[in-house]
Amino acid sequence: MTVTFKDKVVIITGGAKGIGKATAQAFEKEGAHVEIIDIAPGDHFVGDIGQKETLEAFVADVLTKHKHVDVLVNNAIPPMLGLQEASFERFQEALTIGVTAPFYLTKLLVPYFAEGASIINLSSTRYAQSQAQTESYSAAKGGITALTHALAMSLSGKVRVNAVAPGWIETSEINHVGPDASQHPLGRVGLPEDIANMILYLASDKASFITGQTFTIDGGMSKQMIYHDDAGWLFKDSH
Repeated sequence: MTVTFKDKVVIITGGAKGIGKATAQAFEKEGAHVEIIDIAPGDHFVGDIGQKETLEAFVADVLTKHKHVDVLVNNAIPPMLGLQEASFERFQEALTIGVTAPFYLTKLLVPYFAEGASIINLSSTRYAQSQAQTESYSAAKGGITALTHALAMSLSGKVRVNAVAPGWIETSEINHVGPDASQHPLGRVGLPEDIANMILYLASDKASFITGQTFTIDGGMSKQMIYHDDAGWLFKDSH
């Protein structure tokens, strides 16, 4: 069996659970050395990526072990708070975790990216569509999506930069069935492995002509036209 990422150095933010954990496991299976930073306790670098000093300490720790980086996955999740709940500080926290930290981590690593390096940012379908009271998360995901194509231009010829925008993904012990699943054109809620597979593809040489792009992985939900009383959909006016 060919091990695609043998001895490659991969950094994943928020890699202790969910999509980040599935991605870490997938890279490790392919022979990569994976370095994780997460606020959750565990056998990885524990720290808050919303803190400048933490990012600097994490990069220093990685470089003492590896000297270079092949793949950066900006996956850490910003808080989701709405117009009613979000204070100035909490909204700023979401932007710091979701946009500023990926930017600064990239900036710190620019001199150390290996030839053929790749950055994959985790966006969300919420960069283009929203529910009420989700402003902090949607703004952060809109920011990381725009940051993706901006970095792709600034790092042209050195690092490819792309984003993945997941839809509804199972990241807890709950197994969503019934209408939650069947509303999707593919008939199920997504799995972390569905996103990890796309991340590995974008990081591989097979995607060597792809940069600056955002790929939606949502089981077709964002392409589904919705009208009242069509295909079982009923609108209830809450006003």
